[in-house]
Amino acid sequence: MISLFTSTGTFACLKPPSMSSPSLDVVVSLLYSMIPQALNTLIYSIRNRELKDALRKLTQWILFHQH
Repeated sequence: MISLFTSTGTFACLKPPSMSSPSLDVVVSLLYSMIPQALNTLIYSIRNRELKDALRKLTQWILFHQH
C-alpha cells in the first residue's frame, strides 16, 4: 500500500512536462484513489478462512495447470 502511494505520487510530481497528457493524469489518479481501497478490502477479507482456502486452491491450480 505504501509503495503504491509513493510510486504514484512520485510519478505525478517528477514526470517530465513532455509526458503530460490528460489521459495519463486520469490513470495515475485512478491508481492512487481506487486501487488502495480495493486492496484494503482484499487484505482485510484474507483473514477469512474460507477466502484463504479459495485463494490457495486458485494459486495451486494456476501454478500446476500452466501447460
